[in-house]
Amino acid sequence: MSLNNVKQIVLVLSGKGGVGKSSVTTQLALSLSLSGHTVGILDIDLTGPSIPRLLGLEDAKITQAPGGWLPVEVHHSQTLPPVPDHLNQYGAETIHNERVSQPPPPVANRPTSSTVALHSIGALHAISLAFLLPSRSSAVVWRGPKKTAMVRQFLTDVLWPPLDYLLIDTPPGTSDEHISLAETLLQQTSAPASSPASFGSSPPNQLAGAVIVTTPQAVAISDVRKELSFCRKVGIGVLGVVENMSGYVCECCGEETNLFGKGGGEVMAREFGVKFLGRVPVDGQWGLLVEQGKRPRYGKVSVESGQEDDEKSNESDELERYGDENGADPIDEQDDGLLVDKYRNCSLHGTFEGITRQLVDIIEHR
Repeated sequence: MSLNNVKQIVLVLSGKGGVGKSSVTTQLALSLSLSGHTVGILDIDLTGPSIPRLLGLEDAKITQAPGGWLPVEVHHSQTLPPVPDHLNQYGAETIHNERVSQPPPPVANRPTSSTVALHSIGALHAISLAFLLPSRSSAVVWRGPKKTAMVRQFLTDVLWPPLDYLLIDTPPGTSDEHISLAETLLQQTSAPASSPASFGSSPPNQLAGAVIVTTPQAVAISDVRKELSFCRKVGIGVLGVVENMSGYVCECCGEETNLFGKGGGEVMAREFGVKFLGRVPVDGQWGLLVEQGKRPRYGKVSVESGQEDDEKSNESDELERYGDENGADPIDEQDDGLLVDKYRNCSLHGTFEGITRQLVDIIEHR
């Protein structure tokens, strides 16, 4: 079985669409890789696969090998260079100009400067149905039995290299893909102690459990509760809850605004007796990173009234650093490098470093 090379399997679930499961999965994978772990991502959202786009691999294709499919390599194990000297650890330029502020105040568990300097990272691989489609606009119009067969094939026919963690990104709901996934994993892996006995020669406690993703609103929480009930019914342990889109931190002044409310995920976790892993705010720089490959940059602030002359005199300087108001690329913007390298400049890196640390601790002490 291809999963024999995998030490720990973590599902990313939610009963609600649009809460950011794929974004959370991607950032968990990047954070685990930055911690030195070898990681794989299995995207079983068959009708709406997002992982290839988030990883910048939309043109990649699966390679057929004797015995199965080879996953696409996102990056190999290597040592990353330091963050560029003219940038601090979250992308703000180190210049003496009163119009450029420090980056937003720390979100919980941001890394220290030592964690963003020279260090080794683990390899990252991914597999998705999108790698098998003719183009990214190709629709998948499949009935339940074909979806079930595809999920089982992904679990048995992918030739994963040795992995510390396999993250499985799932579609919303509790439908065919989820049932097939749960049945196959519980049959072919060693399940957590709270789950039914399983068979095979997989590593002990290979199925670590599930991370549940929600947003703070009551309408999302009501659907995500069903996913927690689903996990209990099929015997999959819940590692914790992540409250995504919990506030927006302004890139200019650092002020946080609760766009969708706050605290709903924590209350739900408390009611179900599971660990609350943390809140993830909205960060526009993360969107630019995965959509355009731009290294995150923070610190541009609006000019106080009465400084219009100063604004005009520095207009060309602004263009060089940030680009124009129409979205044109900044001059000499340093966008070279791997996704995982540029992610170190993102404010969400610190947030997910804290979440990842908790997850690893929970899994290792099960």
